[in-house]
Amino acid sequence: MDKILFLISAFLLVWGLRLQSDPASASKGNKFAAVGMLIALFSASIMPLENSSGNYLWILTPIVFSAVIGYIIAKKIQMTSMPQMVSIFNGLGGLSAVLLSYTEINKWILSPESYPGFVLVVLIVSLFIGSVAFTGSLLAFAKLDGYRWSEKLTLPFQHIINLILLFSIAFSSYLFIDSSGGYTFLYIIISISLIYGIFFVAPIGGADMPVVISLLNSFTGITAALTGVIFDNKVMLLGGILVGAAGTILTVLMCQAMNRSLLNVLVGGFSSSGSSSKSDEQGDIREISDSDFAVQLFYSQKVIIVPGYGLAVAQAQKLCKEIQEVLESNDVEVKYAIHPVAGRMPGHMNVLLAEADVDYSKLIELDEANENFKTTDVAVIIGANDVVNPDAIDDTSSPLYGMPILKVWESTSSVVLKRSMSAGYAGVQNPLFFKENNKMYFGDAKDSLQRLSTELKNL
Repeated sequence: MDKILFLISAFLLVWGLRLQSDPASASKGNKFAAVGMLIALFSASIMPLENSSGNYLWILTPIVFSAVIGYIIAKKIQMTSMPQMVSIFNGLGGLSAVLLSYTEINKWILSPESYPGFVLVVLIVSLFIGSVAFTGSLLAFAKLDGYRWSEKLTLPFQHIINLILLFSIAFSSYLFIDSSGGYTFLYIIISISLIYGIFFVAPIGGADMPVVISLLNSFTGITAALTGVIFDNKVMLLGGILVGAAGTILTVLMCQAMNRSLLNVLVGGFSSSGSSSKSDEQGDIREISDSDFAVQLFYSQKVIIVPGYGLAVAQAQKLCKEIQEVLESNDVEVKYAIHPVAGRMPGHMNVLLAEADVDYSKLIELDEANENFKTTDVAVIIGANDVVNPDAIDDTSSPLYGMPILKVWESTSSVVLKRSMSAGYAGVQNPLFFKENNKMYFGDAKDSLQRLSTELKNL
């Protein structure tokens, strides 16, 4: 019976992932995958029950308890905190791999004949990767949530220290296996692995967090696949492979979107200390009033909106949709340009706009958007900064140089909604703000869009 359920679960997981490749069917795919996971949990639960009825309480209690916690979090979580939630959940997945690996290694210590040597190596690798995913994800959460102490963990010669830690883990693992077990070496491996997870993420700048989240997610998938091998659990193996492969592919795609190697990301390519030779060459900025902005949009033929993290912080996506509907009622074509690394996690802007019921057909990716800007009357940048910075093309000294960006300045005009003139996550000023065809619309995105919406409705 359990094998049939595992097969059904595997099909739903694969098919759910397939549906998620298309925005129009992503929601349905997510539900299919959730049902598949529920069936996998049930089938994994009934296997030990076939031999012992005493396992009911131990199995069902944590499942019910965890389901309740997950439901409460899903209901209460704000869209701005979604990246932090993903980091925490990913870290818990890594912790699960650590606990499972520790349990099986403990069996080997007590009874060395229980596992052959190669299986023990797999368990140690799973223990190491799970530990890195756990503490690395916790630090990523702290960085995303703005904890100041999280930016002070980088040490001098950090990457040399990381190499020393890796060597220490490998040497301790060799001594552990060679000595046929021993809790001292096991605890050393766990401790150094947990510390390495922190130092692995510590030097990485805030602007690179989407890549880090994706990479850590792939780590968790790898540990799940390794654990599936040990327990001979086909669904765990399949799910781990899917998560690991998807996370790895997404990491590579985002690195390509920033025109940077993964190694460059891991050594901290962006940071709050970024600088540019042109960052001090500021001109005059031009502000736009509520009424002028509304008139300019209302009588345009084509408008492209560029959402950024500021839109998520202000929770103004529904107002954005409201403005879109007003403009479309006046036969204005409205599109949304989505940069691959906008926001704080992969697909952050897509999820944000989906919450406001923005039709997926209106979302265009970077290359298509750059072609469309040439025939656009007004580009409206809401809370985005680094992904529209011309320095990525013009200034070889900029930390953004080489990163593909949205060329909003090629529109007839652009308007930037921003709280102030402060720099973005890369820590450099944006020359776009001083271009002749750009105007600034200062204020909180929600308040600004509310004023704009009111003006549009009065026209």
